[in-house]
Amino acid sequence: MTPLLFAVLPLLAGTAHAASNVDLSVKGLITPMACTPLLSSGGRVDFGKISRNDLNEEVGTRLPLKSLTLTVSCNAPGRFALRMRDNRDGTAHVNSEIFYGLGLDTSGNKIGVYSVSVDPKQTVVDDMSVVYGTESTTGGVAWRTANLNPIDIGSRSLLGFTDLVGSVAGPSAIRSLTSTLTLEATLNARKNLDLSVETLMDGSATLEVVYL
Repeated sequence: MTPLLFAVLPLLAGTAHAASNVDLSVKGLITPMACTPLLSSGGRVDFGKISRNDLNEEVGTRLPLKSLTLTVSCNAPGRFALRMRDNRDGTAHVNSEIFYGLGLDTSGNKIGVYSVSVDPKQTVVDDMSVVYGTESTTGGVAWRTANLNPIDIGSRSLLGFTDLVGSVAGPSAIRSLTSTLTLEATLNARKNLDLSVETLMDGSATLEVVYL
């Protein structure tokens, strides 16, 4: 029995003297690249006054499509993607990263949602003859196959552009981009809203340029 006891004791002694500290490493990369995004009309979309009688009682009511022009100008070519943050988070009555809230009525009901899409066919990038869209839901680790289909700008995914059809390598280096954004809004069913007083649609979001 004695040899077994001596074999175990060193292990117990090593455990008793385990380190009581751990290192923290903080890293990052500051890039000289700088891009400025701009939206036409100051980024404002106004649907005007809408009568309660124009809203569907049982289901949502889609409003006419609206368009804005987006330009992104960079001081040098570089890889970047787009993402959007909802400044009215928690007010969308549809739970999806591509839908953004339109605020609450006076009774706290969710007024509606809107989405913003980009069509690569309506996008001009530097001297690219054709522009393809690509998307990443993994923070840029993996990218979907680049194609010409319209893509909704998400709050948790990245949207980029490339001149390589079928590529899964992510966005190309870009200096200047111009694109048409299409905004589609849907109001909640009338039965779910308090329309006894005028109700302000109050959507707000921030479009972000994410450097890759």
